[in-house]
Amino acid sequence: MAVKLAILNNKEQIISDVKELVDDGKPVGYMLKNPHRLIIDQPFLVENLDDDKKVQVTLTPWILMTEDEEIVIPGNHVVTIVEPIDSIKQMYSEKIERPIS
Repeated sequence: MAVKLAILNNKEQIISDVKELVDDGKPVGYMLKNPHRLIIDQPFLVENLDDDKKVQVTLTPWILMTEDEEIVIPGNHVVTIVEPIDSIKQMYSEKIERPIS
């Protein structure tokens, strides 16, 4: 598993340890371990050009009312999976209280 950022069909951004699930050599879904949703807030007014790259990011468990640490989602619910920036990886690592390799 590797920490990745998944963009879902409903536009949610989920950071998680991700494992691709394969059947007959074809990807059919993903196993998400400790998935957290990124909530991104950007200020409406920008006073200088450098401020437009600053955003506030909050991580919250993706499904609040479960004790499950591993959640399977079908592949057709995922638009893409990308490598998160280092600061988001670090924030996720601190949130789940374990180092990311």
